[in-house]
Amino acid sequence: MPGNSFGQLFRVTTAGESHGPANVCIIDGVPPGIELSEDDLTPDLARRRPGQSKITTQRDEPDHPQILSGVFEGKTTGTSIAILIENQDQRSRDYGDIQHKYRPGHADYTFDAKYGRRDYRGGGRSSARETTVRVAAGAVAKKLLSQAHGIQIVGFVTQVGDVHADIPHPEKVTLAEVEANIVRCPDQGAAMKMIDLIEKVRSERDSIGGVAQVVATNVPPGLGEPVFDKLKADLGKALFSLPAVLGVEYGCGFAVGTLRGTENNDLFTTDDAGKVTTTTNRHGGMLGGISSGLPITLRCAIKPTSSLPQDQQTVTTKGEPTTIATQGRHDPCLLPRFIPMAEAMTAITLADHMLRQRAQCRNA
Repeated sequence: MPGNSFGQLFRVTTAGESHGPANVCIIDGVPPGIELSEDDLTPDLARRRPGQSKITTQRDEPDHPQILSGVFEGKTTGTSIAILIENQDQRSRDYGDIQHKYRPGHADYTFDAKYGRRDYRGGGRSSARETTVRVAAGAVAKKLLSQAHGIQIVGFVTQVGDVHADIPHPEKVTLAEVEANIVRCPDQGAAMKMIDLIEKVRSERDSIGGVAQVVATNVPPGLGEPVFDKLKADLGKALFSLPAVLGVEYGCGFAVGTLRGTENNDLFTTDDAGKVTTTTNRHGGMLGGISSGLPITLRCAIKPTSSLPQDQQTVTTKGEPTTIATQGRHDPCLLPRFIPMAEAMTAITLADHMLRQRAQCRNA
């Protein structure tokens, strides 16, 4: 079956394209009686929307969500929630040149290989425009998680190009610290260098990649399954489903390749309340695919924006050599707007596993 849905009990299904009339999602599994309005969705959508700063694309979309079903008198009914977000600032004329050419780094060729035809206006179904409704669904998941366990999910930028942030305690980073600058990096000194670098590559008609981190705190132990539906596996799938993600790691990640077991193991102890915990969190909040109760820490490697306003070598749909310079309005760095997307997919995954644990073991 086509992969347009994610999750089992908290299930999100999306439809829509970059240059279609709208994007829509249907959320199944939200319990009844939760207070929910469009105002709950707009803060994260505002963080994702284009045109929000000088270092993002200047496409101007209000991204106002419309809740079409599943909410009555300000509370969820327990039935499917449908959310629609219109596209209002498409410029399809910017994409006429790619009808018969393959853009480097894009899904143009692979879409033709799979379907035999494609919507050549922008990125079509693979465009990051589709993530608007995922961010809306993530806002619903965040509310559910917060009410159930006080779970908080905060994402931030830790690297742009060769500029690295110094964040000694990522589990203590607050949303206010993240939103204090337009690059969404809580290290203010590094943030200014990141902004300068992004502006530099934009002036050179180029783009730059980087790394984002997501931390989920107050996650109870016991979420996840021990084999195929490990929490880390589902989180990995969730994050890899987002555009431009080329790497995901949690805890120490690839750094474990140089450690010995005595260096890597997190030793068990009890806290002042007598609750089991570990002295360190190199495991990133998951052991055996199941949450341990410590903060879940994830990092995503984000590639540079593929759309560049300079000539690049390519071929036509007939295989003839040519060049292409992508027109339109594009982010010189995807990281600032990626943060709410990553938070959303983390929240959706945790909400799904929380409901699954509640259904199976009645202790979530």
